Amino acid sequence: MRIAVFDFDGTVTTKDTLLEFIKFVRGPVSFYAGFLRYAPQLLAYKLGLYPNWKVKQQIFSHFFKGMRLEDFNRLCEEFFQKEGKALVRQSARIAIWEQLQKCNRVFIVSASIYNWIKPFASDLGIRDILSTEIEVDGEGCLTGFFSNKNCYGQEKVVRLLEQVPDLENNYLIVYGDSKGDSQLLKYANESHYRAL
Repeated sequence: MRIAVFDFDGTVTTKDTLLEFIKFVRGPVSFYAGFLRYAPQLLAYKLGLYPNWKVKQQIFSHFFKGMRLEDFNRLCEEFFQKEGKALVRQSARIAIWEQLQKCNRVFIVSASIYNWIKPFASDLGIRDILSTEIEVDGEGCLTGFFSNKNCYGQEKVVRLLEQVPDLENNYLIVYGDSKGDSQLLKYANESHYRAL
């Protein structure tokens, strides 16, 4: 089998969609105020003293905890329709289309949140998404926590192996753009680093 894997932020898109989505939903004033509140954690993360997943979850919780899932999903779709389409690289659209013709399966594997990747993936013709997922309480509201591990680094390999246990017996093509993709790129038969 031929399998193609695309990272999302910075590979398929031109910008980090978490940041763009927060700005879209909350507006620039709330966006900058929220990030200012977490400046110490962000600095500690940049210095390698604080885990990536933790600061991401804190920021996500700050902006979305308590929101109803149906409202969140509606905003994800609105974000894609109003701003997301313009974030998709034309070169990524072409590469995805080509891989959909050649491969048995095409995945987006991303640390971004499943709910806002889904409209992008649907538009691009991709059914398989492996990503960070959000926890929802019994009332249908976001808890502010993730329901699985942040899909970053080695976790990307783990998730792909869960879907394709005999991965080493397949031809794997990987597109990525950052250190969060490095383990997956090493696993590939054909790796494309910042190629789009």
